[in-house]
Parts: sequence; structure tokens; C-alpha cells
Amino acid sequence: MKRGYLITFEGVDFSGKSLQAKKLVYQLERLGRRVEIFREPGGTAISEKIRRLLLDPSHGEMYPLTELLLYSASRAQLVQEKILPFLAQGKTVICDRFLDSSTAYQGYGRNIPLELVQQAHSLAIGNLRPDITFLLDIDPVFAFQRKSANRQLDRLESEKIEFYTRVRQGYLKIAEKEKKRFVVLDASHPPEEIQKKIWSEIKKILAI
Repeated sequence: MKRGYLITFEGVDFSGKSLQAKKLVYQLERLGRRVEIFREPGGTAISEKIRRLLLDPSHGEMYPLTELLLYSASRAQLVQEKILPFLAQGKTVICDRFLDSSTAYQGYGRNIPLELVQQAHSLAIGNLRPDITFLLDIDPVFAFQRKSANRQLDRLESEKIEFYTRVRQGYLKIAEKEKKRFVVLDASHPPEEIQKKIWSEIKKILAI
């Protein structure tokens, strides 16, 4: 059986990536494609418990390296328990965040040396890489204006805009280095317009 495709969505918080990931699932399922979607951190019972540790606002004392290793542990569990088996079954797997989030957030955002981040990736997921990654790029100031007034921010979302500016620039540097894998989209555009561009790229790689 032919290996399935791994598609990831990246971007700063409130960029609209989660919405676009869900829209893509709907479009693919309408065509009869077998699709699985996961969010990071999370996706398994163990990974969801790690998620609660990572995003709890009361854990402000968490060190950057602890954060990186917890994200990597959650990802390792997700890859082994869910992603690799589903890809082996020929399914399309969509991830709302994956390894590039750790490079952008913990590497560029937290200033952890990129060599250490890459070592964590190697331990957690080996050579597994997405077939295509959609980066929804947006100014963090504008992105955070989208959040609902009554939403309580988690630990990461409570970071200052300066942190998110570093994360955004990190994403753009990653995308520049891996142009064949990344599709950078202006997330300030209307969701329908972004969806059409994503679908255009998906039709190419899946030969729809």
C-alpha cells in the first residue's frame, strides 16, 4: 500500500491555521479520502496530559528546555501511536502544528540553540517530515486582535508580542530554508481566499 501524506499547518496563535486545517479535512472527506487530523501538543491520551502541563497558565516557572522536551515527548507519542500507523495505512494525516512549531517557538522564540532543537526532533520523530507545510503568516499584533474578548489565554498565548515577533521571524526563516516543503500564505486575507490557495496546492500533491 502506498504511504499516505503528512500535511501540516503552522503559524503564530490566532493566525487561522486551525480553521484552515479543519476546512481541508472537510474538503478531502467529501472526495472520499481517508483523513486523520491531530493538534499539537495532543492527539493521544498521554500527549493530551502533556498538553495540559504545557499550557497551564500557573506553570510560569517552566524552563525553556523543559518546554522543548515536553513538546518533543508529546510529539514522539503521537508519531508512534497514531501518525506512522495511519500513514502506513495510506491515510492522509493533517497536523495542526508539528516540528516547525518547536523550531519557531522554542528555538527562535525562547532562544534555545537550534542544534539542540534539531537533536530533540531527531529523538522524537526520526527522519519523518511533512510532505507539505502551510505557513499562515501574519503580524502577531493583528493576529491577537482576532481573539474573542472572553477567551482566557493559556501559558504560551500570554507571552509578550516581542516573543511572538521572534516566533514569526523564525517561521519565515525556516520557510526560506525549505522552500520546496513550505507554502507561505498571507493570513490577513479572507479565509475563503486562503482556502482556495491551499486547495490549489493540495490538488497538485494528491493529484486530485
